[in-house]
Amino acid sequence: MPYELKKVFASLPQMERGVSKIVGGDPKGNNFLYTNGKSVVIRNIDNPAIADIYTEHPHSVLVAKYAPSGFYIASGDVSGKIRIWDTTQKDHLLKYEYQPFSGKIKDIAWTEDSKRIAVVGEGREKFGAVFLWDSGSSVGEITGHSKIINSVDIKQTRPYRLVTSSDDNCSAFFEGPPFKFKFTMSDHGRFVNCVRFSPDGNRFATAGADGQIFLYDGKTGEKIVALGGAKAHDGGVYALSWSPDSSHLISASGDKTVKLWDVAGNVAVTTFHLGTDVLDQQLGCLWQKEHLLSISLSGYINYLDRNNPNRPLRTLKIAVDGDDQLVSCGMDDTIRFTSLTKKEYSASDLVKVDVQPKCIAVGPRGYSLAVCIGQLILLKDKKKCFTLDSLGFEPEAGALHPGGGTAAVGGADGKVYLYSIQGNTLKAEGKTLEVPGPVTDMAFSNDGAFLAVADEKKVITVFSVADGYTGKNEFYGHHAKVICLAWSPDNEHFASGGMDMLVYLWTVNNADKRIKIPDAHRLHHISGLAWLDEHTLVTTSHDASIKQWTIKF
Repeated sequence: MPYELKKVFASLPQMERGVSKIVGGDPKGNNFLYTNGKSVVIRNIDNPAIADIYTEHPHSVLVAKYAPSGFYIASGDVSGKIRIWDTTQKDHLLKYEYQPFSGKIKDIAWTEDSKRIAVVGEGREKFGAVFLWDSGSSVGEITGHSKIINSVDIKQTRPYRLVTSSDDNCSAFFEGPPFKFKFTMSDHGRFVNCVRFSPDGNRFATAGADGQIFLYDGKTGEKIVALGGAKAHDGGVYALSWSPDSSHLISASGDKTVKLWDVAGNVAVTTFHLGTDVLDQQLGCLWQKEHLLSISLSGYINYLDRNNPNRPLRTLKIAVDGDDQLVSCGMDDTIRFTSLTKKEYSASDLVKVDVQPKCIAVGPRGYSLAVCIGQLILLKDKKKCFTLDSLGFEPEAGALHPGGGTAAVGGADGKVYLYSIQGNTLKAEGKTLEVPGPVTDMAFSNDGAFLAVADEKKVITVFSVADGYTGKNEFYGHHAKVICLAWSPDNEHFASGGMDMLVYLWTVNNADKRIKIPDAHRLHHISGLAWLDEHTLVTTSHDASIKQWTIKF
């Protein structure tokens, strides 16, 4: 195989203030899973750099849970679709798909034999359903609530019991199967965010926006105690997770702490402090084998340390490596220069622009070119030095020649305009190059010998710089608009990514010699490409993941 997927860099969970985040664990204790956008992210709990991503949902996914057998995962999205898919194969084949109600699915629970599934949420016609996993046939009714149901759990020992919790400040208790409503528990004063049975089935706990956690008998539903007395936390409690032996549980709260409770003693034996910022609010948690995980509003995943409750063992967050300057532009109409050694934004290294920038090109000797709506801005040493308006065309992409001296700008009119950089000014050379369609991206090879231009007509045109851009080759293969280009450090190959979810690896002097990576990011188009070395390509996509590939030409 000329290419091989080496690594998947998974995104963090997508978070929303005041909304609990469900983190699922696999029954063998090896993986944990969460959602971001339309993706379900599965990560190895011992080595979270090992990740897998399921991208088959057409709408945003809010929850995913392993079947107790470990062979399947059920995931639910905002449209009310539930997909049940295989965990054992790399391509995660779809086993069943159901629509229990129309509206947001907020939580899922399986019976211990992996045969029945309960789903709850914000349906238009009902707030929950419980059905057989292999036929979709109903095995009871979820009734008893007047508002959105946030959470559901099923006792993992017989006789089965099912409990739901809702924005109507109540929890409801069901017996079955078929599951029938028995009674309501109205102990909480505000929204009930989470309900979880202990693994042995003897107890279940509910957590509320009132900062309280109540314990109940798993078989009868009778209230046993309020954990920690009047208040378990100083803020709303969003999530609960029991220890494998059912003797302890952890709770995650908006007060920016996670507490570890000795259930029999009704005492918090450890309080983990995760920070003081609003982004340090704790919205999810998972107890898996010896690992205690919590999720911050920032999306950071914290591995909690029982021996040092003020500092996690590790925190998974977005990180960058390198020793150089990152130049970025954004919809906040700024251009920022970020030191990759310090790994932090500097407010002083920020350039405000008058119109929205579309892209940024970086060249030698401190030059950058910002391509904005109807405007070009030349920057030198982190400062604006020249602005060009009234271009007579709409600029879409730009590139700076690595030797300095030349800027190329691609237009929506299917032309490339060449400018010379003279000191602190941009001067039109009066020379244009024609390509088949509106320009989407462009890049000079690292040695400056070639200029590659991608367009909306699915073509990549490569111009030879040395003979005044007269020599050119056209590269065909994409089925849809080409989005991005990147040159290999060897200057003989380049990569392209498109709306067709394809990545192509091209050889400059032979348009027929190409490597095709189909479905590089399944069901999502390619948004960016970069080479780490001549055999290592990195791709990014709207599935919120980054992938690293080994390429053999």
